[in-house]
Order: sequence, then C-alpha cells, then structure tokens
Amino acid sequence: TARVAVNRVWSQLFGQGLVETEEDFGTQGKSPSHPELLDWLAVRYMDHGWDTKWLVRLLVTSATYRQSSRITPEAIQKDPGNRLLSHAPRYRLEAEMVRDQALALSGLLSDKMKGPSVFPPQPGGLWRAAFNGRDRAWTTSPGEDRYRRGLYTFWRRTIPYPSMTTFDAPSREICSVRRIRTNTPLQAFVTLNDPVYVEAAQALARRIVHEGGASPEERCRFALELCLVSPPKAKQVDELVSLLLAERKHYREDATAAHQLATEPLGKAPPGVDEPELAAWTVVANVLLNLDGVLTKG
Repeated sequence: TARVAVNRVWSQLFGQGLVETEEDFGTQGKSPSHPELLDWLAVRYMDHGWDTKWLVRLLVTSATYRQSSRITPEAIQKDPGNRLLSHAPRYRLEAEMVRDQALALSGLLSDKMKGPSVFPPQPGGLWRAAFNGRDRAWTTSPGEDRYRRGLYTFWRRTIPYPSMTTFDAPSREICSVRRIRTNTPLQAFVTLNDPVYVEAAQALARRIVHEGGASPEERCRFALELCLVSPPKAKQVDELVSLLLAERKHYREDATAAHQLATEPLGKAPPGVDEPELAAWTVVANVLLNLDGVLTKG
C-alpha cells in the first residue's frame, strides 16, 4: 500500500510514476525504474505516520525535482523518456487545470467552495449531438458559477465536458487511475477558439490595459511576467508589441470585428478604452494564454 501511495504522489509531481503503470502493480504492470528508491520512500512514508504533506515536501525540495527542465542533446539520446531522471519534469497541465489556469490569469476564476455542479460555457449543440438530437439542454450557469474551478463542472458519466475530453480527461464509465497524455492540433484549436478561452482572453486584455501601465511596451512586459512568472526578454516584448500594432491597425479598419472580439461574450468595454484597442489586446492575450510556458509545467 505504501509503495502504491508513494508512486501516485511521485507521478503527480514528476509526470509519471517510478512504476509507470500506476493502475497496475501486478505481473501485468511495468517494473519500477528505481526499485530501491521506491522501497526507501515507502518505508520513510510509513515511518512519518503516512504524512502526505511531509512526502510532498521531501520530493519537491529534492535535487532531482529542482533540476532544470532543459533537455540536452545527450539526455535526448540516453534518456528520451526521462526514466533516469536526467532533467526536471516537463508536461502539460491536466484537463481541469488548463481551463483553471486561463481563468486565474484573466482574473475571472471564482474561489467559491463546495456546492452543486456548475455548467460553464461550451459550444452550442454538443449535447444534442451526444444524445441523438433529444432535448438535452446545457444551460450556462449565471454569475460567478460560470467561472468556478473545473472540479465543479457538471459531468455525465459517459460524456465529460468537451474541452476536457480534448485534453485527455477520461469518461467515468470505469475507474481511471492514470491519464495518458496526448498532443494534438485539436487542443490548440480549443484554447484559441473555445468560448471559455476567448472570454478569458478578453478579461486578460482588460487586466493588461488596466494594470499594465501606459505604453505598449510596459503592458507587454507586465503581461509576459504575469503569464510566465519570469522577467520577460526584450525579444519577447518586441514580438508582442509588433503583434499589437498589426492587430490594432486591422481592427481600426473593421469596427464590426473589433466590437465582436472586444465584447462578446464578456460584455461592454470599460469606460475610456475603445473597442479596436481592446480587440487588439484580446488577440495578444489569446496568444499569451496559448504559450507553452502557460500550458506546460516545467
């Protein structure tokens, strides 16, 4: 039991367990990559009264976890799957966390706790397709329930929330201990176009304009540091400013598109900010929310 428990905590932090098949410690599962380490951790875990908080602290303060996640050519050749722990873990956030991350950066995420499941926005007609056209309505939750954590999203046993399915959330027909991660173009399609992520980009754009300073350069530096949690490089700032200027020009020539991108679905633009400007910043915010550094732990 201790080995199984330790392995699952290890997997949460490192992206895969010392025994890769977390769901199967039997003869059909894979052997541990570091059996002595697994035994040592299991014994220490028991000796500390099965204190999971202690175990997490031990792992995240270890030299192994605190390595750089940069992968050298030598590591790619000798340890492509990082089974030898040659570098720090680097993997995409889980399905629920991808949406939560976007909402948190935009300032929309609700910290409300407990209560019944909620119905965040999703593209229209999906449930009718899932139920062969029968009248199954998905009514978007009002107020802050619209922005609650993915943990509270309503989920039919056989039909998860669609964007979470795209990010490898399983159905609940059977117990699923381990999620197999995939990387597909459809995932980028979701984070660029799904109503949830468009609304998050609109809110992030308003946050950048309100909190980021006066000049485009100041705002781009603020936005990069907010999203990547590290000081931005000059090249990153220059690229974002160039994107902003190009999009600003485009939306000043297309008022209809500017109105749509700046206000739908979030609502009326704040006083003193014109819609073409806000639409341009929304494009910038959408790019930021799709950066590898935002969607990837590492």
